[in-house]
Amino acid sequence: MERHDVTVIVVTFNALPWLEQCLDSVAAYDLVVVDHGSTDDTLNVVRARRPDARIIEQENKGMGGGNNAGMRVASGRYFFLLNSDAWLLGDGLERLVAHADAHPDAAVVGPRLRNQDGTLQRSVRGEPTLWRLATEYLFIRKLAPRTRLLNPLYVGGFEHDEEIEADWLYGPALLVRRAAVDAVGMFDEAFFMFSEEVDWMTRFRRAGWKVLFFPGAEVVHVGGATHGGSLYVENLRGHLRFFAKHDGPKAAERARILLLWSLRLRALIQRRDAYRDGIRFLSSGSAATLIR
Repeated sequence: MERHDVTVIVVTFNALPWLEQCLDSVAAYDLVVVDHGSTDDTLNVVRARRPDARIIEQENKGMGGGNNAGMRVASGRYFFLLNSDAWLLGDGLERLVAHADAHPDAAVVGPRLRNQDGTLQRSVRGEPTLWRLATEYLFIRKLAPRTRLLNPLYVGGFEHDEEIEADWLYGPALLVRRAAVDAVGMFDEAFFMFSEEVDWMTRFRRAGWKVLFFPGAEVVHVGGATHGGSLYVENLRGHLRFFAKHDGPKAAERARILLLWSLRLRALIQRRDAYRDGIRFLSSGSAATLIR
């Protein structure tokens, strides 16, 4: 693999303290950093550690919009989209590219993810359906988390120890083929944050491309650091937007009702601000109005 085969794209917003490890793990590769208005020392760290990096400063357009800006100026035949709170282990990127080269019908190849303590971070997902959403939000999956019947959204029982064709992959680290993006398009920027990955990979698959999980490469991901875990309502909005786009307005409205009653049930068990915020959001209008 040649160095110029891959352009690494990192979207930042107050990305410390994990940014240094992220940048060091891709030190050998072409780099684009898209910053969404950081007020900490993020940009100074980028300039000091990677003076060769191309830096784009823009208003916060969400993860999809940030990655799109990076892909527009990238030069590689692959894009490696890497969260600022994630870093590659060893020669993981070379392994991902080799696997993608061996599978020319793959639009996306994703590595195995690890938590900071080395434990597995599950990344293989099933395409959302109302039933799959119910297994998550009604805690049904907890009855039998290792079965695909009751835990289909997280592909229960899959140990992430073998190559597999996936519906979509949780995306703090994704190798994406430029030719597939040219054919299908970039992220839909109507998804500010959350569900932009599943929308994109659903579009790839419906256009005939594959999404592959490859455990031969590994990435450590902190999780939640890029958004602070504070965008619960945006996660709900992403679900509604996905159903509206791919299954129609009636499916989106059914998803809204399912989510609303699920959160009301959750709020009876656990008094959490996120649940109360979600209930207020989902009660404030129809699915069609909530995603405008």
